Amino acid sequence: MLKRYLKLALGTFILGYVAIGILLYIFKYEILYHPTPDVQTKYGGFMLEVNDAEIYVHVLNPGHENAILYFGGNGESMAGSSDYVAKQFPAFTCYLMDYRGYGKSTGKPREKMLYSDALKLYDTIKSKHKRISIGGRSLGSGIATYVAAHRNVSKLALITPYDSILHVAQERYPMYPVSFLLDERYDSLSRVKAIKADTLIIVAALDQVIPKSSTQKLIEAFDPKQLKVIVIKNRGHIDISSDIKYYKSMQDFIGEG
Repeated sequence: MLKRYLKLALGTFILGYVAIGILLYIFKYEILYHPTPDVQTKYGGFMLEVNDAEIYVHVLNPGHENAILYFGGNGESMAGSSDYVAKQFPAFTCYLMDYRGYGKSTGKPREKMLYSDALKLYDTIKSKHKRISIGGRSLGSGIATYVAAHRNVSKLALITPYDSILHVAQERYPMYPVSFLLDERYDSLSRVKAIKADTLIIVAALDQVIPKSSTQKLIEAFDPKQLKVIVIKNRGHIDISSDIKYYKSMQDFIGEG
């Protein structure tokens, strides 16, 4: 009798394990990306034409010599962030890109395509500005490191970053071979040596989304002479931007560009 119950329990466990694994594989993109709706703002912008999609770029404070490209989190609305960013960086022209499938942009968000879109944006606005700094938050930190590794960047600010999405996913689902289930990598760690810009990493002390070990690996990969790390106490992954020290840290770091 006991042996039968043990076999039943084992069979149920295996069935459940396999079923969850299949669901993780099927819905991997839905877990990673959370497209935001199109929201009207008082700011203008332009449509970036790429091969298979149209990418909308919000333009804040146009006409300045220096610029900031900002890449947001996986569920962050660039339209919703526009007012804050514009007010915090009035001396910079700021470009906020709606990822594919987000806001006014068409297509589906995928790692390689977002990299390509980000480089196209940089190349499109490069001639208009003396210096370009990059900011990336959470998911966007992986896009920011890619641009910084492939283009000339003045300053690089990474907010709640990770070493790779693969590491983050493995921490969250330790029982599964995530490397076989997930084909999106966002491997910032592998790009550190190619990044020449002075870099700021802002950490949320109470972050429950990005494991501390993931952020720490990224920190340790940088040359200490190149890197500044600021920890925002008593803040988590979402509410870090509500702390006055958050924007003040980036303002002080980016300075004049």
